[in-house]
Amino acid sequence: MTDTRPRTDLSRFPGPQFPRGAGPVKLLLWYFANALFFLNPLFPFRSPKPWLLRLFGAKVGKGVVIHPGVNIKYPWKLRIGDHVWIGQRAWLDNLDVLTIESNVVISQGAMLILGSHDYKKSDYPTIVAPVTLEEGSWVGAGAIVLGGVTLGSHALLAAGGVTGKSLKPYTIYRGNPAVPVRERVLEAPGGEQGGAMDGQAGADEA
Repeated sequence: MTDTRPRTDLSRFPGPQFPRGAGPVKLLLWYFANALFFLNPLFPFRSPKPWLLRLFGAKVGKGVVIHPGVNIKYPWKLRIGDHVWIGQRAWLDNLDVLTIESNVVISQGAMLILGSHDYKKSDYPTIVAPVTLEEGSWVGAGAIVLGGVTLGSHALLAAGGVTGKSLKPYTIYRGNPAVPVRERVLEAPGGEQGGAMDGQAGADEA
């Protein structure tokens, strides 16, 4: 009996069908700037990076820390608030608009994947969706956030977690797919109540 169901045919892939937001010259210039100053582990300096992102059209606040090895797809589709930390080897695959509000932590090796393919269609057309990380949220080391997701204020996706759904504020999520495990309780300055460390990254490792 022959299986007559439709089959995947990547030869019919229509190519990227989303607005890149820049012409070929700007794309090429960013390719080299990203490789030299962001991906390059031999360029340890942090202070020029926000300036370079602004030069290419990103909106970047004050006190932003970007560690070496970070890969950024399109800076002109990037919105970063104040005092944001982005850890080593984080991958910001922002084919759509990525909004990172103030005091957000993206730990080392985390991936924000704003593009994918429609698996229901044989020619695999590209689909994209925005992502928003609200104030004080934390994407743990090696965690993955997919397109169309919002991390609520101070939500925490623990190390290695994967989510394709939005996370509630002040809640800790773990696993693949990520599920809520408990409330995230923060310690006030000088207070005695312990805060959560489930993101598996300290302040100097973000």
